[in-house]
Amino acid sequence: MAEQNKDRLHIRLHVYDEEIEVVINRDDEEYYRSAAKLITERYNAYSQAYKGRKSDHTIALMTLVDIALMYQKERSHNDTTPYDNVPAKLTAEIEAALGEKGK
Repeated sequence: MAEQNKDRLHIRLHVYDEEIEVVINRDDEEYYRSAAKLITERYNAYSQAYKGRKSDHTIALMTLVDIALMYQKERSHNDTTPYDNVPAKLTAEIEAALGEKGK
């Protein structure tokens, strides 16, 4: 149990205008801090552009959509699904070619 607690870390993140306390895996600290910084930067950009014209809630949602869009674009670049069937297809073609030569 004590070893499990060594892997956990209690940190405070500054996200836009709030301090958020979270307990995280120690290995993920850099990612959490980077995420908080990204959220703050994107929220500030939208807030600067739309403050007074859009509600804070709408600005927060615009920020979420912006970050989710970045995530989805990056995720699509890393999609290996089109390549997953290639080795099986090549193997089948090789086996078929070898089978024909063996006749």
